[in-house]
Amino acid sequence: MPDISLTLILLLLLFFLLGSGIWVAFSLLAVGMAGMALFSEAPLGEVMATTIWGASNSWALAALPLFVWMGEILFRSRLSEDMFTGLSPWLTHLPGRLLHVNILGCGIFAAVSGSSAATAATIGKMSIPELARRQYPESMVLGTLAGSATLGLLIPPSIILIVYGVATEQSIARLFIAGVLPGCLLVTLFIGYVVVWSLLHPKAIPGGGAVTLSFMEKIRRSRRLIPVILLILGVMGSIYSGIASPTDAAAVGVLLALVLSWHSGSLSRATFVDGLLGATKTSCMIAFILAGAAFLTVAMGFTGIPKMLAVWISGMNLSPYALLGALTLFFIIMGCFLDGISVVVLTTSVIMPMVEQAGIDPLWFGIFVVIVVEMAQITPPVGFNLFVIQGLTGIDILRVAYAAMPFFLLLLVGLSLIVVFPEIVTVLPNMMGG
Repeated sequence: MPDISLTLILLLLLFFLLGSGIWVAFSLLAVGMAGMALFSEAPLGEVMATTIWGASNSWALAALPLFVWMGEILFRSRLSEDMFTGLSPWLTHLPGRLLHVNILGCGIFAAVSGSSAATAATIGKMSIPELARRQYPESMVLGTLAGSATLGLLIPPSIILIVYGVATEQSIARLFIAGVLPGCLLVTLFIGYVVVWSLLHPKAIPGGGAVTLSFMEKIRRSRRLIPVILLILGVMGSIYSGIASPTDAAAVGVLLALVLSWHSGSLSRATFVDGLLGATKTSCMIAFILAGAAFLTVAMGFTGIPKMLAVWISGMNLSPYALLGALTLFFIIMGCFLDGISVVVLTTSVIMPMVEQAGIDPLWFGIFVVIVVEMAQITPPVGFNLFVIQGLTGIDILRVAYAAMPFFLLLLVGLSLIVVFPEIVTVLPNMMGG
């Protein structure tokens, strides 16, 4: 069967299953089973069992439920409202007001978790109920969260940058440094979009009659930010000082969240149990989807689709810019089937030789790949951030995807800027090398 026909059959099957209301994890497993049963001679049962067990039995995934639990603790304490109270005086006169909390919160948490899913789950647990209570427009609340949560892949520490560094033998430390300025660029683009949108829709943003506060009054109200700042410093400090790994730091975050929640008087047996159960449900939902995605990834590997498409692109003998354009489309299409790490693992061995032959810096290309994978995170049908937000809110995934579309385009703008101005990526690693 032609490669294109095989790809279309599996894509249509995935759309059909997701549209019929079947759980996302079951849909991914079913497509993987169909791909292996119809287009591969590999032993389906054995591959499924070992893949699902391997995806579930990963120490790196231990950080995910811990960070989700930290978000549940903050959600049930006064700390989430304290964050809004502390930030609101400074955002009063910035168009968009508290919508920027999603962007800034995701940017800060991305520097702690390294996971797009953990960022979306944790910040979403805090921000979605609060912004909904204050009657902010749903589409902007969902869009800013879905788009900004992708920063968890780029701002160090980033799991996908570690995978790319190992696969391509690049310095992980230099990759981490290279992701800093592009991450700041994307945060700036997101904030700028919210500002422009708010200026064009002034009646959609609540709180237009806010009272002007003096500088000292803003400082006084921002004292409620101190617990949140202490939590961030505790987690980030334990990572960057070398005291703890990201997984250990997640445990530190949970401990600090419990201590701060107890200090604020909002920790009780009921809130503790509710937070633990909420974290268990959310983590199981994410882990189940990850297991399904892992099996689909292996199934796609057996069918040979990713490798065949990569070889097809290589055979076109394109110019560097045309090659980058083709690879952008290629990675976005692959993101419709696979999670970002799987895309990198399955394709780099084929793509890197032609990238280096075209004279493209492998370090720069790593950041390029991560931004494209970020775009795939908010692209249906397998946009993982969309799944997480759908699980948190119960809102239809197509509505979430529509709300995230402007941020998909902003990521495309950011991608274009680093292509035109590659120094955005390379300047800090070059200084570090000096």
